Formats: sequence, C-alpha cells, structure tokens
Amino acid sequence: LSHICRPCVCLATAIKAVLLLLTFKSEGNKIEKPNFILMIVDDMGIGDVGCYGNDTIRTPNIDRLASEGVKLNQHIAAAPLCTPSRAAFLTGRYALRSGMGSTGRVQVLLFLGGSGGLPPNETTFAKRLQQQGYTTGLVGKWHLGVNCERRGDHCHHPNQHGFSYFYGMPFTLFNDCVSGEGTDVLADLQHTLRNLSLMLGLGLVTLVRVILFLLVWLSNASQTAWMRLRFLLLCASFLYNLTVCCGFPGVNQEVVEQPMTVETLPQRNADRPFLLIFSLLHVHVPLFETPGFAGRSRHGRYGDNMEEMDWIIGKVTETVDSLGLANNTLMYFTSDHGGHIEDADARGQKGGWNGIYKGGKAMGGWEGGIRVPGIFRWPGRLPAGRVVDEPTSLMDLYPTLKYLAQDTQPDRLLDGYNLMPLLEGAAERSEHEFMLHYCGIYLNAVRWHPPGSDSIFKVHFFTPNFTPPGAGGCYETKVCLCHGDYVTHHNPPLVYDLFHDPSESRPLTRDTEPRFAEILEQTAKAVERHRSTLPQNQAGDSHTASVPNQMSWEKILWRPWLQPCCGTFPFCGCKEDTTHT
Repeated sequence: LSHICRPCVCLATAIKAVLLLLTFKSEGNKIEKPNFILMIVDDMGIGDVGCYGNDTIRTPNIDRLASEGVKLNQHIAAAPLCTPSRAAFLTGRYALRSGMGSTGRVQVLLFLGGSGGLPPNETTFAKRLQQQGYTTGLVGKWHLGVNCERRGDHCHHPNQHGFSYFYGMPFTLFNDCVSGEGTDVLADLQHTLRNLSLMLGLGLVTLVRVILFLLVWLSNASQTAWMRLRFLLLCASFLYNLTVCCGFPGVNQEVVEQPMTVETLPQRNADRPFLLIFSLLHVHVPLFETPGFAGRSRHGRYGDNMEEMDWIIGKVTETVDSLGLANNTLMYFTSDHGGHIEDADARGQKGGWNGIYKGGKAMGGWEGGIRVPGIFRWPGRLPAGRVVDEPTSLMDLYPTLKYLAQDTQPDRLLDGYNLMPLLEGAAERSEHEFMLHYCGIYLNAVRWHPPGSDSIFKVHFFTPNFTPPGAGGCYETKVCLCHGDYVTHHNPPLVYDLFHDPSESRPLTRDTEPRFAEILEQTAKAVERHRSTLPQNQAGDSHTASVPNQMSWEKILWRPWLQPCCGTFPFCGCKEDTTHT
C-alpha cells in the first residue's frame, strides 16, 4: 500500500529506529529484560474484531496476534470512558484513587485549556520502567491533561509521567472538531456562547455592564484583568468554531500543528517512532477518510477505520518480527472501553458494536461498555492459541510489567494483579475474586467470582435510564449520565450470572438463585473492604489523606491562559512539516 499512503513508507524506518534503540538499551543489562509494545485503540467494541466473533469486518492482523498468543475473553476496563479508563490503565488503580472520577455531567477532560489531569505525584508503569533502565515513549492519544496553573508548566503532560518521548494528541477527538460532523459534549457550551453573543448584541449598555462584571471577576487573576478580558472576548468567537480548542499533534511539549488536519492524523501516527505505547486515535469519532481505505469495508466509515487500524497493527507486528525481536517482546492489544452505540448520523453508525453484551460507552457497569479485547503475544514464552475465560483487568498491566521488568521496589496499593501465571498457564483462576465497576465516582456494580465456581455474579446497584425508554442507549443526551434523575437505583440490586447470561438479560431472584442472599452479603462486604482503602473525600474515612478532584467544573472548564498555542495566543496557527521523518 505504499503507493496509496506515502507517509506509510516511513513507518517501518521509524519503528525500526525505536526498536533498535530499545534493543541497544537491553544489551547493557546482565539479565536481558523484555520489550513491551502496548497497542490501545479508542472506543472500539469487542464485537468489531474477528477473533471475538465478527465475520463482516476484516481484522486478520489482530486475529493473528490472538492465534499466536493468548486471548482474554473477560478483559475489563476500569471505566466505560476514555479519561478514567486510561488513568486506571497507567496507574493500576481505580481512577477515583487519583482524583480522576467525575461527580457530575462531564465525565472526561473536556478542554486542553483545563487544569485537571493525572496528578504529577501519581505513579505510572512508565515511571517504574524508566527507573528500571527502560527507554519509554507514547505515540498517539493521551487525554489525561496538560497544564495546571500556567501555559507551559506541563504538570500533567506524558513527559512528567514517565514517557521520555511523546508524539501525538495530548487531548482527544470530538465531532465538534470537524465541520459537518455534529456535536458531542460541547453542545451545551455552544448554546451558552450563542446566547452570550445575542446578549452582547442587545446594546452598548448591556455590553458595558458585562465588561464591568468581567473586570471585577478577573481582578484576582494572576495576569492583568485587561489581558484576561481581551482573551475572553476574542475567544468567544474562537470557541464558537472549536477547531483550535480541540486536540492537536505535539512532539514532547511542543505544538506542531494547530488547528489539526484530521485527514492526515492516521498517517502521522503511523510513520513516527514506535515506543512503549501505541495509542491509536482509531476508532473514535470523527472518523477518518483515508485514501486507500475509504469504501473498502461493508460497514461504512466505521468499518473502513477498523480495517485501516488493523493494517497499522499488522505493520507494527511485521516490524517486530523482521527485526528478530519477537521472542523478547511482549505485545498487547486492547481498547480503552466499549463502542459508542448512540453515535450515528445520516450516513449511518459511527460507533462500535459490542457484540452480545448489553450497553456501551458511558453506560456504567453494563458489560458492553467495559468488556474489551485483551490479546498478548510473546512467542517462546506464552502458549499460542491459549484462551482465558477468567476475569482480568486493564489495571493488571501495571503489576504485570513491573514483574517482568524485575521491579521489586515497594509500591502503593494496586487494584490490578500480575497476569503472567494466567497467561502462561501456571494458574487457572484469576486473583480477581471481586471487581468493582464505577460510573464517575459512583459505585455502579460489583462482580463476584466465587472460589470453586464457574459462575460470575454481577450486582448492579443502579443503572442508567435509557432515553427514549427501551431504546438500549441514551440517545437524547448522547451519553448516559451517572447521577440524579439520570439513573434508577435498585433495591434489591439487579443480579446476573455472567457465566450463564453474558448478555445480562435475565436478572436472578431469591426464587431462581439459591445463593441470592449470599451474593448480596459477599459483595456488600467486598464494597466495605474497598471503601476502607479510599481517601477521605471519597469514602468519609478520616484517617486517610484526601485526593484533589481533578474532574471538578473548576478544573474541567476552559481557561484561555492554559490553552497550548502554536504562535501568539489567541492567534494560534502552524503546520507540521511531514515531508521528512
């Protein structure tokens, strides 16, 4: 396909350069440590992949990883949305432990110019690997914050969290970023800005009053009130067209293109150095329309994006094999959470398919939003074709990599477990007897895998209200919410046996399940044990230290003085030079 996508010619060269660097690093160790190549895609449903049951979207390269390695059938994200799921993935801990759980309407970081993000004092597995002599890097999506108090402090940036090299999107993609794609979570903001514009147009008196109010409000800010006012007035129209406030590519802490050109993002992500984590923007909306893949699939733009993503995964795998690194490289493939089933437009479905599982992205503990692919390949170390049906978690990557890197230093409390005994076949049972499922900061559900039983019971304390009723999703709000009138609390809780009913369609009762009372009792005890480990402001436990909430409105909302900018704010603009690698 080199004639279709010129940047793809650079892909093998770029990946070779990074992998050779990793090999050079490992040659200096007396005991050679493995390389880790972690590939995580965005918003992909488990039902979109061939080896998980799809027979209409072509994913031969992902399927090959599964046939040559270990496939996890019950691999669970710690949250059904990007920001909290990725925080848990990197830290090995539930997102609320680092303040990354939401209390209200907005459940992900909404602007690059916000001040929230993964706290600088958090520990990621990238930091631990750096301490073990690893060269670390992240290529692709971040979505865990950038700045705290001023533009350029980069307190939440990947470089501050253990990644020596970062190339990619510090934010994410929204439909709002591209003209004609509709809106996502920014609809309320745009409506407010339109009303503000109308108000300012009513007359000079109203305008003066607004300016005086803003001057008073801004008088305590770190910069001069007049400069802040200038920023806000200029950015009213600036935010009205959100192409600059959306994500943009960056190299380490430098902005390289603003506004971004969406059509070239997949090629840019593909032809840069391959480091520790390859975090693809596929298949989050807005969907790409890349020449050579457009119109090839049987499922419109979403299918095209899936097949392009699979091709990229294939190129990564081919490079590892061609360099002779396969036997010393653990490769991992997953998605950050389930597909977004409500996302569609006049051209058809834009979100993923979650197979037989109920629900999807942003739907709390329903299985469709949290059950994701989990594939590990390591020839010579992991048995080819092994299938594991035990509960596992994205949070398990942290302790697994720590173990393989021979990191024996003390660590803080983790919620994940080392997967190697399960992957190698030395253990048949998961260490996850209980797993907790959060919707924001609210404990939504608990699963219990009783010792000596095949059953996996799921207890739902509340469930999101689908709108319109019976629709199977939250089509009126675009994503389901976790609080207030948006949810229904259940007393007694809804209980399912996922082993016999993976679609969560037949709730158990005291009459149909002899262990019903025991299930409620055991899960309640597990919840209490878990809450005793949480910070004060999340569990009411006075002897534990509090963790600042990174997802409050104060930290989420856009601040122009924190907005990364290529040029002089607010006149941001530059174009990345893609003529060379």
